[in-house]
Amino acid sequence: MSDVKSIFKDYKLRHTDCREEILDVFTSKTYALSHADVELPLKDRFDRVTIYRTLKTFVDKGLIHKVLDDEGGVKYAICKESCNSVDRQHHHEHVHFKCTTCGLTTCLDHVIIPNIILPEGYQRVETNLLMQGVCKTCSF
Repeated sequence: MSDVKSIFKDYKLRHTDCREEILDVFTSKTYALSHADVELPLKDRFDRVTIYRTLKTFVDKGLIHKVLDDEGGVKYAICKESCNSVDRQHHHEHVHFKCTTCGLTTCLDHVIIPNIILPEGYQRVETNLLMQGVCKTCSF
């Protein structure tokens, strides 16, 4: 419980039961979660809009980041040290890997997307790279 309180303090977030339980869902998984993945274990306690707003707040504060999905949806992954700088600015330009066997998407935190030089007049806002293949669990 004290870890959760310190996390919320570090990210300047008010502590609520909903935020704590959503954070617990993320910390219990090693892969990216959709809104539905987060909602499923919490649907009896919190409504869909509250969960959506909490996810948005977590993204805005840098606690989690968005992971684009190949099916047009959005998933979320908890940010690790490699995602944030000291000023909590997102630097999560690492590769995301979606397994074609199990369907889980994971952050490959230490596989960095190289700097891409854009043509004149283009301005990069965000870079996402989703690789697909078979994860190490499904490879066996």
